[in-house]
Amino acid sequence: MTSKERSRLMSLAQTLDPVVQVGRAGLTPEIVISADEALAKRELIKINIQKNCLEDHKELAHTLAERTHSQLVQIIGSKVVLYRPAQNIKDRKILFS
Repeated sequence: MTSKERSRLMSLAQTLDPVVQVGRAGLTPEIVISADEALAKRELIKINIQKNCLEDHKELAHTLAERTHSQLVQIIGSKVVLYRPAQNIKDRKILFS
């Protein structure tokens, strides 16, 4: 991913609301499945890591990106942004020119 593409994704993510929340239990299989489904529908998602989560935010974000086969766009405090383009080119919502 180029810096221009990352910048565009970060600007698009500013208006998004978190669709997945990671709580006290940390990164469970259910959260991975939920994030994977959200990425399949939206391509770009924001995740909220709650204060009572005991895991390191950066490590959790990298692990979640790896397990969902997505790219980590941004980590700001307790917010994580992930991107995974749709498999079908005609189904992609976010296009880079």
